Amino acid sequence: MNSRGLRSQLKDSVPVAGLCPQGAYGVQDSLRSGFTSIKNELLPSHPLELSEKNFRLNQDKMNFSTLRNIQGLHAPLKLQMEYRAARQIQRLPFLPSSNLALDTLRGSDESIGFEDILCDPTQSEVIGEPHTMVEYKLGLL
Repeated sequence: MNSRGLRSQLKDSVPVAGLCPQGAYGVQDSLRSGFTSIKNELLPSHPLELSEKNFRLNQDKMNFSTLRNIQGLHAPLKLQMEYRAARQIQRLPFLPSSNLALDTLRGSDESIGFEDILCDPTQSEVIGEPHTMVEYKLGLL
């Protein structure tokens, strides 16, 4: 795939309204969302980045279709409901959650990955102000 085809494919799939998240006063909230670069949001830095970003979603779709062909329509629906219920179980926003129930449902609780050794790169070691984080999650800020 050439880079021109990739660019046109990405421009069609990236919503323009989501590029600059607006804060309470109509300006970007850089403290919570960080600095944005439109170039980084439109073009991946490597051709495999899109594949790796959607790996879990593609794997779940393949597993659900296989499960549907073998056991019928009820099996993937039941598993999706269990996934949704396991995703809703979380700690307070300022405490890291291990998502053990979700890992057990997916079967990834027995494998050791990058996030197990070096932690998830999206989670920082700096803890924020607990009251502010809870109020933000509840929509009070």
